[in-house]
Amino acid sequence: MRARRLRSMLRIGQPWMPVPVLILICAQLWAVPQVKPIGPGLYAYISDNDSSANSTFLVGNKGILVVDTGFDSAEGTKLLRAIRGVSSLPIEFIVNTHYHRDHQGGNTVVGPAAVVISTDWTRQRTLQVIQSSPAQEASLYETAEVTFADKLTVHLDPYTAEVYFPGKAHTSGDALVYFPSQRAIAMGDLFLNTSSPAMDAGSAENWIHALDEALARPLDAVVPGHFDLATKKELQRFRDYLNDLFAQVEALFEKGATLEEIRRGIHMEKYNDFRQYPQYHATFADNAETIYQQLQQH
Repeated sequence: MRARRLRSMLRIGQPWMPVPVLILICAQLWAVPQVKPIGPGLYAYISDNDSSANSTFLVGNKGILVVDTGFDSAEGTKLLRAIRGVSSLPIEFIVNTHYHRDHQGGNTVVGPAAVVISTDWTRQRTLQVIQSSPAQEASLYETAEVTFADKLTVHLDPYTAEVYFPGKAHTSGDALVYFPSQRAIAMGDLFLNTSSPAMDAGSAENWIHALDEALARPLDAVVPGHFDLATKKELQRFRDYLNDLFAQVEALFEKGATLEEIRRGIHMEKYNDFRQYPQYHATFADNAETIYQQLQQH
């Protein structure tokens, strides 16, 4: 309907709008999620909503595994439609990389009969969120039926998915999913393409080690928690951002700098192209503050 209205405005000469505004409106009207094949049977779903997570899905001979399902039922419906454009097989497994709603809010729409998998910590944290949330919001969370402490392998013949916990990073219970046959990995929010991340109750120091471990694997495709599909090159740059920031904060901390001095004293000009989101505490200074607080706890 909005598209028809826009075309009508163009025809009948209603008040014109600046070209940049028109371009933005057109982009909003026709933006759609992208489904990108990234290996045999494996697809990256790149969300058209920055507030909703990307997903990854693996199609085997008899069923499908999905990594993360989006913010809510509307986003889950979009993801399910995209999956059904590829395969009509049943969705047997859902892996939630962590407890945040934008990664599991579409579970019940995408795979109502699927086995949900997460780390032990993510299941416990999800239970806490459900118990402390209003009923309507709590209904968007789903506790896992299968959990693990270190790693597990899902067999979806002829492929496998290696699900593992790399240690505290973005949260205290992140899961990564590596697809060895496709040389691809789903990173959840351990990697945001060209963006400063939000930092939960995790460990920035171990986060860097987790990224080093991922980079040591054979990789052709990297699915970030948000934004464009990536390669090892973009993952390396994100790792370098965290490492550079950590080193600067640690040096200032050891000199006795205050928190405010640290927030003002970091130099991240090399990463000026990174997105920053003050409303989510996802800025260079916010990341520096979190690192400072973690160093205080050592």
